[in-house]
Amino acid sequence: MKLKRICKTLCTVVYVASAFAAGHSQAQQAYPTKPIRMICPFPPGGTTDVVARLVAQKLTEAWGQQVVVDNRPGAGGIIGTEIVAKAAPDGYTVLLGSITTHAVNPALYKKLNFDPVKDFAPVSLVVSSPQLLAVHPSVAAKSVKELIALAKAKPGQLNYASAGTGTSPHLTFELFKSMAGIDVVHVPYKGTGPAITDLIGGQVQMMITGVVALMPHIKSGKLRGLGVTSAKRVAALPDLPTIAESGIPGFDVSSWFGVFLPGGTPKPIVAKMNAEIRKILEVPEVRQRLISQGADPASNTPEEFAAYVKAEMAKWGKVARDTGTRAD
Repeated sequence: MKLKRICKTLCTVVYVASAFAAGHSQAQQAYPTKPIRMICPFPPGGTTDVVARLVAQKLTEAWGQQVVVDNRPGAGGIIGTEIVAKAAPDGYTVLLGSITTHAVNPALYKKLNFDPVKDFAPVSLVVSSPQLLAVHPSVAAKSVKELIALAKAKPGQLNYASAGTGTSPHLTFELFKSMAGIDVVHVPYKGTGPAITDLIGGQVQMMITGVVALMPHIKSGKLRGLGVTSAKRVAALPDLPTIAESGIPGFDVSSWFGVFLPGGTPKPIVAKMNAEIRKILEVPEVRQRLISQGADPASNTPEEFAAYVKAEMAKWGKVARDTGTRAD
């Protein structure tokens, strides 16, 4: 009798475990069954926000579940990034991360309240985008060389805006300063949008940030573009030279944006989101929209994206050390 009871108990345990596993698997296959929150760790108006809204719109159309963009700016993207790091790993909280959140911030801050590697499940790269050096039209410089000459003639008297201390535009401009040998004062903002607003208004004089965010203002004449940060010119702005060909050989920086889920998210969910994002980036309308804004559509596997992020962390860690830039 005792043996029968043991066998019955074991069978019950196996049955319950199997039923749970089957139910869990079915839930993953049915995903998503409710709205998804996509955290954008920067204010509206910046490149991260533009890319987040495009991805969210297309995922909503594909899945029939609302993907809502939730802007959670602050601390150079750290606040929004931390929300996702500590969210339930069920696929219903997503991060539109970037070079700032996963490569630059770990290089600039000695301590973060999350692990940029262990606390995230990389899904896919979405776009790669050069940055652009722009000035207010009142600045007496119409080229990178003229701006460098002006800055050297007025050390410490000119200023530049950034999306915030510790962001990619901040570190990119610090690299520009170091390679150009100039002294320009940093004015940090709480996001790209507010910084561009003040640049257009003439409260600050220059800025480096994503082509996507600056290009409309360059084309409208509200700002003057001097050069792009990539090694090659941007197709959407073919007449705008690179910084490398304008007096700083070897200057080559591109921003990137990608989708992350909380660490521990089941692989079937990661795989399903990855597959959908890759489909989205193959749609001609989406590709043309991104390219026309100066961005290059780019997708990869979760494993490739994870390796890419680690390489970027190593690269920007070296830049931070070489320029002596810290954000603490």
